[in-house]
Amino acid sequence: MKENYSDWTQIRVTVRTAQLDMLTAVMSAVDTGLMIEDYSDFDLNGMYGELADESILNADRTVASVSVFLPGGEDPGEKLSFIRSRMAEDGIEGEVSVRGVSEADWINNWKKYYKPLHLGRHTVIVPKWEDYNPAEGETVVRMDPGMAFGTGSHETTRTVIAMLERYVRPDDAVLDVGTGSGILGICALKFGAGSCFAYDIDPVAVETAAENFEYNGVRAVTGVSDLLRGVKKKKYDIICANIVADIILRLLPDIGEYMAPGCRLFLSGIISGRAGEIEKAAGEAGLEILERIDDNDWTALAVIKKEDRK
Repeated sequence: MKENYSDWTQIRVTVRTAQLDMLTAVMSAVDTGLMIEDYSDFDLNGMYGELADESILNADRTVASVSVFLPGGEDPGEKLSFIRSRMAEDGIEGEVSVRGVSEADWINNWKKYYKPLHLGRHTVIVPKWEDYNPAEGETVVRMDPGMAFGTGSHETTRTVIAMLERYVRPDDAVLDVGTGSGILGICALKFGAGSCFAYDIDPVAVETAAENFEYNGVRAVTGVSDLLRGVKKKKYDIICANIVADIILRLLPDIGEYMAPGCRLFLSGIISGRAGEIEKAAGEAGLEILERIDDNDWTALAVIKKEDRK
């Protein structure tokens, strides 16, 4: 538990106990220091039963909660959007609450923390409401993440943007699975890609992404999908999957069908401790690691088909 609680913002999610493990995996992608409240196995008749706090004795044993704690000066908006998006993708039904900032206020208050971000070699992510005069050679992407995950500040996003800068080729067809705010697709198009197909399981994210594509003056096909179910069936030159490790493991066996010759697949949202697991699964799917980027506790992988090495 963190000290000086008033200096922290608590994001707490409560679910049915059957979904606790799935929720813990999602929350661990935000922070590995979790507080888990699960009293389903507490023995009221055991040696500590009579000493238990009344709140524990009266707790609902059919539900459990997982909390992460963010520094008071850190914007909770992106983390909240990530949690909501991944819960929707995994079919997790739960109640999300925020302590330290009100649920109603964070939507607008987090904007004061969101300033122009310089990423990669020449990319600048600029909030819609900020004035910014770009330097020569800079690629400016203007964003309003709204309720969707993706401002560029998180390690999982900025590592993929750095890869896109290097690997996107003129007229590439790009697929963005789990697009969130649309930031990766927008960057790809501004780097010269010819087309983008951006999907998310969350309809709110899809709506936000479509607005951000339009605001940046680039066109993309957007839609709701459950991983590859609902995605336009074609061959892509670039595929982005900035999601979580468990979902990437579900994606890998089928992704090869969507990869054109020479396709670069960017996998992110991976806690570094699980990168080896993803690399192994990629190998079993006929894929090979082209590049690995580690940023703090996160890993991003650039992957190609083994046959493209020949």
